[in-house]
Amino acid sequence: MPPDSAPAPAAPHHLVGYWKRRCASFFRWLHIYVSMVSFGILFFFAVTGLTLNHADWFFGDQPTASRQQGKLNAKWVAPGDAASVAKLEVVEHLRRTHGVKGFVGEFRIEDEKCSVVFKGPGYAAEATLDRATGTYELSETRMGFVAIINDLHKGRDTGAGWSLVVDLSAVLMVAVSLSGMVLIYFVKRRFVSGLVMAALGALFSFLAYAWLVP
Repeated sequence: MPPDSAPAPAAPHHLVGYWKRRCASFFRWLHIYVSMVSFGILFFFAVTGLTLNHADWFFGDQPTASRQQGKLNAKWVAPGDAASVAKLEVVEHLRRTHGVKGFVGEFRIEDEKCSVVFKGPGYAAEATLDRATGTYELSETRMGFVAIINDLHKGRDTGAGWSLVVDLSAVLMVAVSLSGMVLIYFVKRRFVSGLVMAALGALFSFLAYAWLVP
């Protein structure tokens, strides 16, 4: 009887072609869905890049300032040791009574006065308190919508949570860029021209910096 015929081993180039197709499919999926997931945040940073670079294009976004006066429990700021000042109660009173926003940027304690500084995107407030009487004066400055989104773009006075969003958006930009570069490898007719265009873009950026930045 003729010997049993064993199946022929798969040709190496068949395996290579299989894995190439799998890789191309994976990076195509990654590029499409990361682009879609990150569309909103990337669009936001693109638009705010323009508002930052051309602030003079946007009109009617003038800051508004206001001043208010009030009085809180004098025991919270009574003259004496700085450790005896009830910082939390003071801050919460200002937030509750006057709708103060932002993070506490500074709480200064002096012999006769205390001052609390609040900071947020497009927003600043400062309260000056008399330690003997508990009376205070609060000044607020609101910069408007464009200033808010510009500060969000820069991550200024936005807190650790928004800082994480900025970092995540940077990671998404890197993922979109790199997955696009990998995809061009699988498009044989466009591979060389794609690399040339990428190199030209990088060269243009360097030359723009070298020629235009003092």
